[in-house]
Amino acid sequence: MGKIVTDIEVVNFVDEEMAARGLIDHEIIRKTFLKGVLVDTGASTICLPLSIINKLGLSPLREVIVETAAGNYKRKIYRGASFKIGDRIGTFDCLELPKGSKALLGVFPMEFLGIEVDLQNEKLVFLEMNENNTYLTIYNLKIKN
Repeated sequence: MGKIVTDIEVVNFVDEEMAARGLIDHEIIRKTFLKGVLVDTGASTICLPLSIINKLGLSPLREVIVETAAGNYKRKIYRGASFKIGDRIGTFDCLELPKGSKALLGVFPMEFLGIEVDLQNEKLVFLEMNENNTYLTIYNLKIKN
């Protein structure tokens, strides 16, 4: 079975919003570029090492129990991270990983951003998004133009 890695830009969303409103300079927005992030279809969300979370100044949201192959552990979820993967951008909560761990990209953010895993070719596939094709669906909703 193949291994897929990708590069992700991570930005403190609160900083971005403050800069957009003119409250801080764009130059002081906390962000980082992560190379070689492991795409993990066994992970549900984006998982970042605590060192990256601290560097970005993300705010803790709550503590949760996570299940791993080595057992269950308490970890914190942090809010306020904006992620750019290829040309797709989204804001997601992220799960802390212990020091020394590598960042993981899980399935929920990939699904929301329209990204699929191609294990045979060991790459990510970005689903089409245009007027005729979309990966986002809403059922039983009447939209008036």
